[in-house]
Amino acid sequence: MASEEPKAKKAKLWKGEKADSVAKTSPVKLSPNSLFGMGNPLLDICAVVDKDFLDKYTLKPNDQILAEDKHKMMFDELVNKFKAEYHAGGATQNSIKVAQWMIQEPHNVGTFFGCIGKDKFGEILKKKAEEAHIDAHYYVQDVEPTGTCAACITGANRSLVANLAAANCYKKEKHLDLEENWKLVESAKVYYIAGFFLTVSLESMLKVAKHASENNKLFCLNLSAPFICQFFKDHLKQVLPYVDVLFGNETEAAAFAKEQDFETKDVKEIAKKVQALPKVNTKRHRIVVFTQGKEETVMALSDKIETFPVLLIDPKDIADTNGAGDAFVGGFLSELVRDKPLSQCVRAAHYSANVIIRRSGCTFPEKPDFV
Repeated sequence: MASEEPKAKKAKLWKGEKADSVAKTSPVKLSPNSLFGMGNPLLDICAVVDKDFLDKYTLKPNDQILAEDKHKMMFDELVNKFKAEYHAGGATQNSIKVAQWMIQEPHNVGTFFGCIGKDKFGEILKKKAEEAHIDAHYYVQDVEPTGTCAACITGANRSLVANLAAANCYKKEKHLDLEENWKLVESAKVYYIAGFFLTVSLESMLKVAKHASENNKLFCLNLSAPFICQFFKDHLKQVLPYVDVLFGNETEAAAFAKEQDFETKDVKEIAKKVQALPKVNTKRHRIVVFTQGKEETVMALSDKIETFPVLLIDPKDIADTNGAGDAFVGGFLSELVRDKPLSQCVRAAHYSANVIIRRSGCTFPEKPDFV
């Protein structure tokens, strides 16, 4: 970090804000539990199904919905009738998983907290998290079953049905506040929570965010979905002053701008306005990063806007765009936790997203090909 600036511009500059030459410094040696994530753990159940299955549960070929009562039997049928694959999922867990994949060594750089059920899906989720080399510490309860997300594949389409279940049951006082768990929080240097968790445990998010701010660590948040900006804007308003890095896509940016009466639909202008919102930790500027699908990524930093073109890809090579946003964040975090310049963070983010959209689900090869 640069030294303190004059009062006219109190906030510290981020590494890489002025020049990318700092990227050539020696690699930062990471320790386990340097990156902390907390969110809604879901076991992704992916299977190729037929039209009759979609019709039976009134599913559209390319859609994302929350499970209703009529979908209760669907998850077991998906497992018993079709060849299902399991993956550790949920937005934040996906990002932590991708960050760990990009980092490779040491294992368990990423820590993850969330709530699961005491059931077979919970055991599978534990195993999959372990295989991904993330240090998952789940709050296990027996009231609700482990959250699941069914990915019903027909051709190039994915119909997603999420049943949050246990993910909604996370309790601060029964997990985050425990001494052994809070020590893991304290050992981190970068924190990431998707906005979806605002619907589950605002008090947990605020405790982590305040710790990061008070200790001059990095707290990152994702807008996650338009409905978060619309229906949980009061929760979002409480957390935002602690946010050092805010992620979102163009749709979420537009929803946020509308709810905040920004009176603009221009993504760059929205990013600038979000960047300038009040911030508790004034030792560094807030960074705002908005993706726009195949269009350039926008970053607001201090008094300037930067744009970064995404990696080109032939449409026929795109297998599944679900999880691209989570992968983008994971790639970004993998460099951020190593104190790399912001331009390098975005480059890694674009690489990760480019890899994930070529595959089914938020999956990746054994090792990244990223320098």
